[in-house]
Amino acid sequence: MTRAWRIATVTDAARARIAVARLAAACGVPTVARTRLATALSGQLRQCLTKGGTWLLTVEGTGGPGELHVVVVPAPDGAAGERAPWTTGVPCPEPGRLSEPCPVPEEAAALSEGLLGADEDTSVVLEELTEQERLVAFHREELHQTNQGVLALHAELDAAGRAQREAFAAERRARTEAENARRRLTFLADASAALTASLNHDEILRRLPELLVPRYADGVDVWLFDHEDGRSLPSAHPGAAVQAARTGRPQYAADHPGNLPGVEDRPPSALAPDRPLLCVPLLTPRRAPLGVLTLSPQGERWDPDDAVMLIELARRAGIALDNARRFEHNRDIAETLQRALLTELPSAPGVGLAARYLPATHGLNIGGDWYDAFRQRDGSLVTVIGDVTGHGLHAAVMMSQLRTALRAYAVDGDSPGRLLTRLHGYLRQLQPDLFATAVIARFHPDDRTLTWAAAGHPPPVLRLPDGEVRTLDAKPGAMLGIPLSQDIPDHTERLAPGSTLALYTDGLVERRSRGIDPGIERLGAALASFERAELDTDLEDAADRVLQPLLSDSERDDDVCLLLCHLRG
Repeated sequence: MTRAWRIATVTDAARARIAVARLAAACGVPTVARTRLATALSGQLRQCLTKGGTWLLTVEGTGGPGELHVVVVPAPDGAAGERAPWTTGVPCPEPGRLSEPCPVPEEAAALSEGLLGADEDTSVVLEELTEQERLVAFHREELHQTNQGVLALHAELDAAGRAQREAFAAERRARTEAENARRRLTFLADASAALTASLNHDEILRRLPELLVPRYADGVDVWLFDHEDGRSLPSAHPGAAVQAARTGRPQYAADHPGNLPGVEDRPPSALAPDRPLLCVPLLTPRRAPLGVLTLSPQGERWDPDDAVMLIELARRAGIALDNARRFEHNRDIAETLQRALLTELPSAPGVGLAARYLPATHGLNIGGDWYDAFRQRDGSLVTVIGDVTGHGLHAAVMMSQLRTALRAYAVDGDSPGRLLTRLHGYLRQLQPDLFATAVIARFHPDDRTLTWAAAGHPPPVLRLPDGEVRTLDAKPGAMLGIPLSQDIPDHTERLAPGSTLALYTDGLVERRSRGIDPGIERLGAALASFERAELDTDLEDAADRVLQPLLSDSERDDDVCLLLCHLRG
């Protein structure tokens, strides 16, 4: 179905526009589409009128639900020239309504009314547009609120993320601080154990730098005073070290404040102006200064916690040095007393004597071992070797008392067993909690019989003239001083000229890892290795040669006494 109009004037264009609008309304074209069609057609018709001539407007439908096609072309006889057709289309629910009459009035008033009626569609469209704008504004506001909510949520999430990161960072810092504290405490415990494990003054001084460099310090200097009062302070030390020595308080010397707990800040040292120095006094438990520990850091400054730990380590080092000094002092006194109490060996016809005493190489294990040799009124030579339990000054004093008592008892001419029995009773009365071991051997110049007795002591070793070695292990008495009554028996042995008797203490033959029996066997082997002539001519050299293989393989944990008695031909 097709409808057509010829257009040559404005009135024709107005009538055609009105007709097309009414046809579109009749065919059920939606208002918005109808308004778009009318607006586009009005624009095209204005162009046509401007160009002049006659134009043909055609409206046709496709039948059934489809489209309305509007075409504007020059009329064949309208003198409009050759122009390209203009066409447009709109959805058309009822194209069959094109066949219904659609009169357009000729009067101007009717045309105006038709045009005003066409504006109703525009009004509807504008109302729809207004509603759409309202909806758009509503959705825009809703979107804005949503965006604000999203931004607020993002801000909350960001704040929560920051809080979580800060919590994680705080946890890491706490974990790091705890680990550092554990590391410092572990180091302090290990270092303290290393320093207090030794009672050797020089060993402690050697270990201090080994412990601190390079873990906690770049350099370490230990300054020990020559005098206990610390008054004579040489000038070749940093001023901070001198101040620490005088005040007994830690000092920090640098071109910047140290801010270290319990440490006084001082200007940089003239001896090391470009290096910070931490000077910590080494104090005894009585707060007497022993010296100053001067440390330089690995970096530009000290960590406060490290400084606190180093100050505590210096305190413990001072106690360790004080203990070592006191120990060495007591050890020297005990050793001096011990050596002063050892007997100068007498000369005896037909018997050669050689003795050796060696203190322990470490520890206060001196003062208990002793030897003695003296003549009785009948001309007999009495040789003694013994060991008092305990060590130090007390053991040395008790040893001297036993030696004096033994010499007093020997004036009566008693046998070795009787002497030990009396000495046992004396020790029980004098020191009920102290014990001793001893061996007494007696040689008579007119008799080749050896009389001997032992009380809890390692057995004598006898070398015969032909080199055979025997251990005199006849049943001994118990230790001296035990809370039991005992009569210690005598034992005898016939000796041939050239025989050598070795009396010794357990420090010569006993080793913790091997016991005492292997040591006695080694002593016997050492004695058997000599020629008889060597023992006859130089017993002193023989004593040294006996000690060398038995003591060269280890440090001595105990005193060593050896007494060789050689029966000349």
